[in-house]
Amino acid sequence: MRTFQEFYIIAEAVYDAGVMSSSQIRKTGEGGRIGADRKKSAPERRRVKAVGGGKTEPAADYKPRSDIGTQRQASTRVQQPTQERGSADVKAKAAAAAKEERRKAAQARIAAKKAGGSATTEKPKPKQAEKTATQLLSKKEPTKVSPTYKPQKASGLSTQERKALYKKGERTLRDLVISAQNEKRKKEGKPPITSEKELKHKFTSK
Repeated sequence: MRTFQEFYIIAEAVYDAGVMSSSQIRKTGEGGRIGADRKKSAPERRRVKAVGGGKTEPAADYKPRSDIGTQRQASTRVQQPTQERGSADVKAKAAAAAKEERRKAAQARIAAKKAGGSATTEKPKPKQAEKTATQLLSKKEPTKVSPTYKPQKASGLSTQERKALYKKGERTLRDLVISAQNEKRKKEGKPPITSEKELKHKFTSK
């Protein structure tokens, strides 16, 4: 029995380019992928990283996945039937869903007629309907995001610059605390605090 690679070499030798391009024989993706590589090219990428000084540059490309070449089972992504096809429960649910859909459509037509217009309900496209059905039947629940969430804007600072800015803020806060404590100690007739070590000792010794 011949392997697929042997069969492909024979087909390349027998058929011309026109026949090969219109046939179902396709090359496997790069790196052992099952399908074609759909990764964006360098000019199409928009992901950037901070390089310091408020500047950014294109980020490095992602590493290839470790499961390239393995077919993902649909059972891990789509809810599988819990009963036998054609069972009474499935039929009853389908009939109830169809009835509810017809009721909503009738209500929409009545409301449009009362308003003096016409009810034009656009039929969903097959791709969109399949996508919606997959979302409804999927085992995985979508991640819930707060409606008030706003992503933080990129500062353009490098890791070193962010750390330096954080340390500068810590030093400023420390100086303000020491200054406030020294004002209080001056009124009480106590010697001033001259270092962060003394300040820590004062708060931990209580």
